[in-house]
Amino acid sequence: MGELQLRDVRKSYGHVEIIKGVDLDVDHGEFIVFVGPSGCGKSTLLRMIAGLEEITGGDITIDSKVVNDLPPVKRGIAMVFQSYALYPHMSVYENIAFPLRVERLSNDLVEEKVHNAASILQLNERLQHKPGELSGGQRQRVAIGRAIVRAPSVFLFDEPLSNLDAALRAEMRVELAKLHNDLDATMIYVTHDQVEAMTMADRIVVLDHGIISQVGTPLELYHKPQNLFVAGFIGNPKMNFIQVTGKHADENGIVVTLPSGQEITAKVSARGDVSGKALTLGIRPEHLTLKSADATIDVVPNVVEHLGIHTVTYSAVEGANSTFCSVLPGSAPAKVGVAVSTGINGADCHLFDENGNAFDRQVTVAALDPAEMHL
Repeated sequence: MGELQLRDVRKSYGHVEIIKGVDLDVDHGEFIVFVGPSGCGKSTLLRMIAGLEEITGGDITIDSKVVNDLPPVKRGIAMVFQSYALYPHMSVYENIAFPLRVERLSNDLVEEKVHNAASILQLNERLQHKPGELSGGQRQRVAIGRAIVRAPSVFLFDEPLSNLDAALRAEMRVELAKLHNDLDATMIYVTHDQVEAMTMADRIVVLDHGIISQVGTPLELYHKPQNLFVAGFIGNPKMNFIQVTGKHADENGIVVTLPSGQEITAKVSARGDVSGKALTLGIRPEHLTLKSADATIDVVPNVVEHLGIHTVTYSAVEGANSTFCSVLPGSAPAKVGVAVSTGINGADCHLFDENGNAFDRQVTVAALDPAEMHL
C-alpha cells in the first residue's frame, strides 16, 4: 500500500538529541518532501525510516507493521542516494538487476523487470553501457531504476539531484514528478532546494532543530506560514521582516505602526490585546509594488540585479531585521543609491507575535492540485 506513520520518533547520539519527537502520517501515493537548513535532521530522519539509523524512541510503521527492529531489506522500502552508488564495473542492465539477483529471481523475471524499469526511465538504449559512459542525469535514472525493480511500498530519496547542474536538476524534477504519477507510489524526498520542494511535493515537512515546524501543501506554507521560521525559510528571495508596534484590532484586521510612523491594517485575525506590543510584520519581496498602496516604504538600493523579467533590489530599511529585498518589474528604473518608493498592501502582510507565532491571515488558499504543481 505505501502508508507510513511516525509516532514520537526520536534519535540521540549520547546526550545530544537530534530528532526530538516527530509525528507524521503519510498516505499511500503521497509525495512528501522534507526540507530545512543543514543540521535540522531531515537526512537522519530519512535514514531512520530506511533502517540505516537505529531509532532511540518511538515507532515507525509501514503498511500497518512496526518496522523498528527490521533490517532495511525487510521494510518494503527502496532508497536512492545522492551519490548514485552504482557499480562502475557493471553494465546499466546489471546495476538495475542487482537487487533482483540478490533475491535469486529467475533470469526471465529479472529481464522482464529490468526492461520494464528501463522503459519507464528511457534507458533501453543504455542497458549495455557502463556508468562511466553516462551523464549525471542518466546515472541518477539508473539508481532510480534499481529502486523501481524492487516494487517497494515506499521510495526514499536523499538529495538525489544535488550533484547535477541547474539544467539537469530542472529536467530531473519533471521526470521524478512524472514517475510519481506513473507509479502511483509513496515517495519521501529530502532536499535543501525550495524549488524542488515547491514543484514536486504534495505536502512539505519543514524541520527545525529536530522538530516539525509545519506540515502543509506548498501553497499553504507560502501563504500561511505558522511561525517566523517557516515564513523566513519558504520563499526565494525570503520574506522581509520589519519590527512594528501593535495599535488595535478591529473586524478588518490588526492595525500596526511602521517605523516611519505610517499605519497599516494587516488582514489577520486578532487574538488578545495587541496594543503597544512589539510585533513583526512580514512582506514577501514579490508583493511589493510601485503602484498606489496602503503604505509606502522608501528603499535606497545598495545592490540592484536586472534579471529581465524582474529587477531585484537589496537595501537597508529602518526596522528591518536584515537586508530588505524588493522584487520589482523588469522595467523598474532602479539604480544603486537612488531612492525608490515601494508600496505594501495589508492583504499581502503577515504578522507575528512576540513569540514568533503567526496571526491567522484572512486569505483563502485554493486547494492544491498536485498534478498542477508537478507541471
